[in-house]
Amino acid sequence: MPFTTLIGAADLRDLLGKPEVAVIDCRFDLMNPEGGRSAYLEGHIPGARYADLNKDLSAPISATSGRHPLPTPGEFAGTLARLGVGRATQVIAYDDSAGAFAARAWWMLRWMGHRAAAVLDGGIKAWVSEGGALESGQEKPLPAAGDGPDLSAQADPAAVIGTAELERRLRDPAFLLIDARAAERYAGTVEPIDAVAGHIKGAVNHPFSANLAADGRFLPPPALRQVWERRLAGRSPTQVAAMCGSGVTACHNLLSLEVAGLRGAKLYAGSWSEWIRDPHRPVARGA
Repeated sequence: MPFTTLIGAADLRDLLGKPEVAVIDCRFDLMNPEGGRSAYLEGHIPGARYADLNKDLSAPISATSGRHPLPTPGEFAGTLARLGVGRATQVIAYDDSAGAFAARAWWMLRWMGHRAAAVLDGGIKAWVSEGGALESGQEKPLPAAGDGPDLSAQADPAAVIGTAELERRLRDPAFLLIDARAAERYAGTVEPIDAVAGHIKGAVNHPFSANLAADGRFLPPPALRQVWERRLAGRSPTQVAAMCGSGVTACHNLLSLEVAGLRGAKLYAGSWSEWIRDPHRPVARGA
């Protein structure tokens, strides 16, 4: 049975080295964009390949986009091929940020129709704390492809909501927009990254840290379901869109919903950094 949401370090150890498994290191530092690659070179899970948030999990920024626009399906299919991902590959993504960046890779694989993708619960810290070894240096050459054709360059358009559609949906009281940023960024009292502070009027705050236990691992599924059912207040997940600063940590909330058995929420990929491109769009501040 494939792993489709989370995987523990012990289960990953059992899979490591198998030709049908691809491990992807997604470590990244928004304030030091080369920091993740440097950390990878210093020490990574054996056999892992590195995926850079800016270069591999995002497209170049445009005049109207947010900070991390989605690449085209064709571009991402090429990235996956370089990472050794084919149609039958079990993908495991990890980081050192409680899944904040690995969840972006997980969601993008789902977007491409690849369900055998999971995030290492607790990330590289959990791997090391449970006795997992690390190796250093550059990626090793990939073995010859043996799991069938590469992934098709097709993605699910229904998994994403754009800004124009979001503006319409915000008028519907049954719709819920959930912001994954920290409470102070949502409130607009602190803004270390984007040019405008605050949040989209009508959005509610669910920091992605609320999905985690004290040890940095995800809460158990029953606990997550309780948390999310309170937040949804009777809504179906299909009436929900997830956002953050640039469409990255929003994926952590989408993964959390999936772990809780609540499927069907969309990603507002442009998120706050795209919303504020137009100064006429309303901005709210405060809790």
